[in-house]
Amino acid sequence: MIETVLFEYLRGVFKDVPVFMEIPERGIPPRFILLEKTGGGFENQIGYATFAAQSYGASLADAATLNQRVIRAMLDAVILDEVSQVDLNSDYNFTDTTRKRHRYQAVFDITHYVTP
Repeated sequence: MIETVLFEYLRGVFKDVPVFMEIPERGIPPRFILLEKTGGGFENQIGYATFAAQSYGASLADAATLNQRVIRAMLDAVILDEVSQVDLNSDYNFTDTTRKRHRYQAVFDITHYVTP
């Protein structure tokens, strides 16, 4: 599953920042990365997926800096055997008004191989 592949990849890259696929109910750290698949499909064993990577930080500058690190890491994910292409769709300030937390979001279009 491409979700697991990218999640484990980011966890390996970001040893200093926790990476989650859902926000923990308790013990939310001041800075973390949230990875979420927002769409996708496949044709002829080639998958197409859209992922949002949300970078939470202690300040807006911290979230923006973490966002830039996430962008570099995700673009480098093309080194993975399962991934054939990574494109940055967009990135922007996406402050979490519900939790009152500083956050940036980067959206990626991923082309990957589908395994049976």
